[in-house]
Amino acid sequence: MKKFLSFIGVSLAFFNFYSQSSSIPANADFWSDYPNEELADFLISKMSDEELLSQIFMFGWAGEEPSALLNQWVGDRGLGSVKVFGWNTDNTEKVAKSVASLQELAQKRRLRIPLYVATDQEGGWIRHVKGDTSETPGNMAIGASQYPVDSYYSAFYISREIKALGINMNFAPTIDLYTNHDSSVIGSRSFGEEPEFVGQLGSAFVAGSMAAGVIPTAKHFPGHGDTSADSHGKLPEIFADYSTLEERELVPFKYLISQKVPAIMSGHLSFPRITGGEPASLSKTWLSEILRERLHYEGLIITDDMMMNGATLYAGSSSEAFRLAIEAGNDIIISSRTAELDERLWTSNLSSMRTNKSFREIVLKAAHRVVLSKLVYFKNPNAAPLYPEISSLKDKIPDRDGQKFFLSQACRSVTAYKGANLPYRRKSDEKILLAGQNQFPEFFAEAKKRLGDFAQFKFDYELGPIQADWMSNNIEAMAPGYDTIIICVANERSAMIAKRLERSGKRVIILSVLTPVPLLSGFDFADTILFGYSYSPYTFAALFAALCGDFVPEGKVPLNLK
Repeated sequence: MKKFLSFIGVSLAFFNFYSQSSSIPANADFWSDYPNEELADFLISKMSDEELLSQIFMFGWAGEEPSALLNQWVGDRGLGSVKVFGWNTDNTEKVAKSVASLQELAQKRRLRIPLYVATDQEGGWIRHVKGDTSETPGNMAIGASQYPVDSYYSAFYISREIKALGINMNFAPTIDLYTNHDSSVIGSRSFGEEPEFVGQLGSAFVAGSMAAGVIPTAKHFPGHGDTSADSHGKLPEIFADYSTLEERELVPFKYLISQKVPAIMSGHLSFPRITGGEPASLSKTWLSEILRERLHYEGLIITDDMMMNGATLYAGSSSEAFRLAIEAGNDIIISSRTAELDERLWTSNLSSMRTNKSFREIVLKAAHRVVLSKLVYFKNPNAAPLYPEISSLKDKIPDRDGQKFFLSQACRSVTAYKGANLPYRRKSDEKILLAGQNQFPEFFAEAKKRLGDFAQFKFDYELGPIQADWMSNNIEAMAPGYDTIIICVANERSAMIAKRLERSGKRVIILSVLTPVPLLSGFDFADTILFGYSYSPYTFAALFAALCGDFVPEGKVPLNLK
């Protein structure tokens, strides 16, 4: 009897789809002029099982241009979304051409449903679309400036650049709190530590993205900030209880949900005291019960990359992880690589659609939500173009207004953690040693503009403990030959090198980029410490401008330092 009633329920759902769309002619497509809800019902009723399942998948590609396999997914199966990752974006013109070619394939299909084209352009050090796009000061710099308008315009100008490439969805803002100061995966990607403050800045970022015409995606639900582990390598465990999260990590998400944020990314994060060992991204409790029912969220739920170990190790296989993600309530499932046409993540889930009515109902509902959201977005005159104007890219990227803004925003963020001796004035006979990372040529170039000649001591950004110790010995041996040492600190290893200067007796000036945490204690010996929060060219310009007295730095560290 129960099976019969379940069958009747499914049949009624289909009857509703067909009856509501009966006034729409059979040859209608995505661009036909009908109300969005009615047209979404019509399109879903016309889609095969393969098309429905494809609509909720998002794949990336590894080369500079889409592979033949990805083209097959789009052209033959109706893949719903693609992701532009950081390994195929050094040439912005090729990115734009790739987007156009994929959208063209999608438009050749009978229903002409366009692709969501997504990327991670958070600002700061997460900048997946490289090439000519702006390297911005990033979230922690926004938190340090204390101005929500800085968050709004950061998102606005970032979005204008990627929109010119045909990218219509951005996996930003990161609204994870910087709860665990040992976190290396979040760090300066966070606006700060205080929940209400992060919620306000996140809300401003969402508003700026939408004003520019790009769909923002808040991440990583329900919050990645209280762990030092990285879900790329393993499943992080966060041992907070629900009441703690409700007063802390969930607060920014509540802000954005009330603002009708159109998309939220589910994180590969385990909360043993709440839902046992399962990742939130694969959890019905977190996504269907808490996010949908308790927090009343109505937008898209999108997984983090399912190729990350945080998801696959728990599930046992990628096909099982995809199934669990669908059943949990995600609307779009991301894979950083393009799946083979006959992989089990496709064949097993397609088989489940055909044999399991409740599973098919879940896919149907997710596909409907995706298609309806596309109708709302793409039929808005502010949407990103399907076919970017290649000839105008040089005029739009980097954004000229954005360049001026990002420099001023970097200046507002600079924090004088130890600044009693500002401004720094070089004496005529003063010998300077400039120490910094090989990967940051802008650090040395900006110093040259401001200070003239100096000796250089270079080291790599990524250093093992033995290399860092060797570099520390070298700089300590060189220090007696100089009056002032200016060093760029970007992480714990470079902080270790700077720490070795404590015994030098020389003037030490530390310019910090990325997270300031390694410098929050043990550096009283330094003459001056300035925090800049990113390795953007704008940040280096702002740091040296503050050091030399162009302005008085007024940024505040957005962390609890007690």
